[in-house]
Amino acid sequence: MAIVLPDEVVRLLSEKETVKVLATTDEKGTPHAAVKQTLHLETDGNLVYLELLESSQTNKNMVRSIWFNRKIAVTLKGKDGLSYQIKGRPVKAVITGPVFQKHYVDIRERLGDVDLAAVWIIEPEEVFNQTYPERKVLEESTRLYFKHLDRLAKPSI
Repeated sequence: MAIVLPDEVVRLLSEKETVKVLATTDEKGTPHAAVKQTLHLETDGNLVYLELLESSQTNKNMVRSIWFNRKIAVTLKGKDGLSYQIKGRPVKAVITGPVFQKHYVDIRERLGDVDLAAVWIIEPEEVFNQTYPERKVLEESTRLYFKHLDRLAKPSI
């Protein structure tokens, strides 16, 4: 089920400086993660990933994900240190038609003489704040026994 992404995530997706990593799995379940700066958010709330190489491992894994209803993950890391992970499912691969043409023209204007293998539509299902201070507060409030004992010991006088 699709979710609405928080404003912070929308901002991260729109910023050029944000590092975007797309993680997929192969037929054996082996993870494959790669920086993919061609990820963005469409107005309908879905993520769009522009795959430039027909034979890339990511493209092969995306095909497998759509065939076998497997999740993918996108990790975002902003210049301000903010980090989020989005989990979702590819729901469509566009390889021709007006949507493909629009993205093909746009990517060539931005990157020059490149190809476009597919326009992947990804429906976001979950989002997690992965920023360390946020995660630390959550862990300390929900997992009291995860602290190292040396942090609990009283200082000697």
